[in-house]
Amino acid sequence: MDLRIEEREKEGIRILDLQGNLLIGDSESLLRNTLFGGAEQGRVNAILNFAGVREIDDDGLGTLLVCHARFRRAGGGLKLLTLSRVHMELFIFMKLEGVFEVYQNEEDAIDSFFPDRAVHSFDILKFVEEHSKRPSSTTEKKP
Repeated sequence: MDLRIEEREKEGIRILDLQGNLLIGDSESLLRNTLFGGAEQGRVNAILNFAGVREIDDDGLGTLLVCHARFRRAGGGLKLLTLSRVHMELFIFMKLEGVFEVYQNEEDAIDSFFPDRAVHSFDILKFVEEHSKRPSSTTEKKP
């Protein structure tokens, strides 16, 4: 399935709700072009909502890094929202957990753009550790 992007705005922050896969080809190019198009208009604060993303490959990660760097150079920020456990493990495996700010709550992600607001920090490593300790719901029963 190709990537679909629905864009909305809240308190002056662009929020891109992603649906599908972020993979080499059309999907990563669509995301890059969407983000860069807004950046050219001076809209350099954005949140990417990954709630509907199933798969991310290395080209998708590369796109995120390029966009993050461009937004930072322009004085803005690119934050990630609702990464799944699998995606978080990928970020840790690729040693990217310290590069991106990750949030599980949209209000916290928005508040992170405003220095005078309290933000509940999210620890990606703690999240993965807690979820790896939980018993799997797909354990098979042996006869």
